Amino acid sequence: MFQKILIANRGEIALRVLRACKELGIQTVVVHSTADSDAMHVRLADESVCIGPPPSRESYLNIHQIVAACEITGADAVHPGYGFLSENAKFADILAAHNITFIGPSGDHIRIMGDKIEAKRTARRLGIPVVPGSDGAIGDEKEAKRVAAEIGYPVIIKASAGGGGRGMKVAHTEADLEVALQTAKSEAGAAFGDDAVYIEKYLEKPRHIEVQVFGDGAGGGVHFGERDCSLQRRHQKVWEEANSPALNAEERSRIGGICAKAIADLGYSGAGTIEFLYENGEFYFIEMNTRLQVEHPVTEAITGIDLVHEQIRVASGGGLSVRQEDIKFNGHAIECRINAEDPRTFTPSPGTITHFHTPGGLGIRVDSGVYSGYKIPPYYDSLIGKLIVHGRNRVECMMRLRRALDEFVVDGIKTTLPLFRDLVGNPDIANGDYDIHWLEKYLAKGE
Repeated sequence: MFQKILIANRGEIALRVLRACKELGIQTVVVHSTADSDAMHVRLADESVCIGPPPSRESYLNIHQIVAACEITGADAVHPGYGFLSENAKFADILAAHNITFIGPSGDHIRIMGDKIEAKRTARRLGIPVVPGSDGAIGDEKEAKRVAAEIGYPVIIKASAGGGGRGMKVAHTEADLEVALQTAKSEAGAAFGDDAVYIEKYLEKPRHIEVQVFGDGAGGGVHFGERDCSLQRRHQKVWEEANSPALNAEERSRIGGICAKAIADLGYSGAGTIEFLYENGEFYFIEMNTRLQVEHPVTEAITGIDLVHEQIRVASGGGLSVRQEDIKFNGHAIECRINAEDPRTFTPSPGTITHFHTPGGLGIRVDSGVYSGYKIPPYYDSLIGKLIVHGRNRVECMMRLRRALDEFVVDGIKTTLPLFRDLVGNPDIANGDYDIHWLEKYLAKGE
């Protein structure tokens, strides 16, 4: 087991990893920018190192400074959390060159899954169902029209190196395709420095289903069930559930088994999430995230297994602590992402939190690194906390969530709490009857 882990992140995920390390008796080091000097994870860590000014590129994305912090403090491993350098193959390679363990997959696996075209090819080779589309990057408009005609309209154009909705355009007819292709390539080039795009069949009313997987790096792999992340705004997840209201036990077992076998065949090490669009009983691969997900707590709630503990165990060479037959699913869990944003316009709302009170009681968990008097800096992601609720079934979970949202108090800034209080009372949400377009339509109506 590791002696000292450096946590290369901030906010609630840095605190989440720190807590896991303390439970395992591992010393902790956190890095931080000058803007985060008073952050909760900085206060609670055994050691902290300031690595630069507020801009991410000068601090949390500064590989040189993070490696230097490891060497200064004697950290023998780095946990990247999510975001920032968590899916940076170069970072993983550099750490390996310095004999520091990256708590995550190999640089090669990060590269494969970070390239959306190569990821799709790999998924197909591993037996994972994929969305019909181009085999690789689209060369020109003529090729785009040929592929679109073969798979049928509507189609969606996606950036090969992208994510988060950037470089992503829908064409409903051939007349739309030229502008959509040019716009997607332009956005992709500006956002990722790579304008390569590919085409897929656009599904009209799919759900977003993701499967949590773990590999031991030695040909073993398991799945921890699925999460439903269909409630999204601009391709950003807002509310996540485990298990999905749309799947039955047979479908859950089938897609989980496919993913576990694929991850084992790949020789993958650590946590990963294989994401799908699901429509009319069929799953279609869209991407794989080679890191811990923001929504991992709902999986922990229904399995009772600490996924960060598993990450650390696998990275240290200890293998997986569970076999597939050991993993049982208990009840239902929902996570709401609490952002420092206006609940209608979603404009960021940095500032000082004057009062912060979290709900409690059976089945309630709040992952947050903020506190009363904390000043939210304007430089980073607006996520300030996650409310995770667990119940014996979805009905009980929804009842508990409604109560927990009523207890949650954040004063001094605007948050998305009012949005969730609206959603929890909506009949479609109560019935689990929604798809990836539902939330944007709901918001557009101004309900």
